[in-house]
Amino acid sequence: MRYVVGVDLGGTKTAAGVVAQDGSVLLTDQIPTLNRDGGEAILDATAAMVRSLIERAEAQGAVVDAVGVGSAGVINAREGTVISATDAILGWTGTAITAGLTQRLGLPSAVVNDVHAHALGEAWHGAGEGATTALMVAFGTGVGGSFVVNGQPLLGHHFVGGHVGHFASPLAVHQGKPLPCSCGHAGHVEAISSGPAIHAAYLRLGGSAALPDTRAVFDSARAGDDFALQVIAHAATAAGQAVGGLINILDPAVVVVSGGLADAGELWWDTMEAAARVELLAPLASVPIVKAALGNTAAIVGAASLVFAK
Repeated sequence: MRYVVGVDLGGTKTAAGVVAQDGSVLLTDQIPTLNRDGGEAILDATAAMVRSLIERAEAQGAVVDAVGVGSAGVINAREGTVISATDAILGWTGTAITAGLTQRLGLPSAVVNDVHAHALGEAWHGAGEGATTALMVAFGTGVGGSFVVNGQPLLGHHFVGGHVGHFASPLAVHQGKPLPCSCGHAGHVEAISSGPAIHAAYLRLGGSAALPDTRAVFDSARAGDDFALQVIAHAATAAGQAVGGLINILDPAVVVVSGGLADAGELWWDTMEAAARVELLAPLASVPIVKAALGNTAAIVGAASLVFAK
């Protein structure tokens, strides 16, 4: 059986695993991302972890012949480079990921944005397995997504496809003004429906400053805090409207919803799904909306699939 290493390179941690051609994960490892040290240092550390995994796999009789990467940032998947990145990873913009890893490891490599990698994993061996088209939308620290068609993510002409948190939401307003978004614009889906947006709304609308984060807002809601329940419902409704609108546009076979909010339970999920279904055109009423299944290994498996697909 063929084996490759899949890498999930994020702003705070980099995880990797040896993935078999049947999608099973043989070994995993994780290191902090050297996000203040620049691109070359990050590639050095990543290559060292991959090399260690390759040696461990060989000890079990598994020979790794390539590397697939899902990376934070806007990624030119054709050239294997970082087009742009936030300050979460300093010096990442312009980094030649595939060339750098191939030089260090002597193995062919491929790269795509990490959210696309996550979606590829779910489409291959997760909640979207078997579907010819799968839309993944992730609600967590930010809002992102990917549309996978026959095992390939829709990357877009400028490799920016999948930024589903950055179109207008009618609920992303306060006192008649659009809420500021992390992208520098205002009134977007992410500005009202991300995890941090829920905590910000709770404080903005008069909630207790004693609740330090979004998790605390959910805990308070579960304990009977009606105000916290209303804030969460408002954000979940905005999320559902966005999901429903995307279904109307893309007509996917299945929708996979992931991220920390998707894992928060019925409190968020039921409102989100109900709001999504209200938006749907009649022929789309039965489109499945399901929770992601692979957890932390999704992007590793998806990154590996980049190589297997070739």
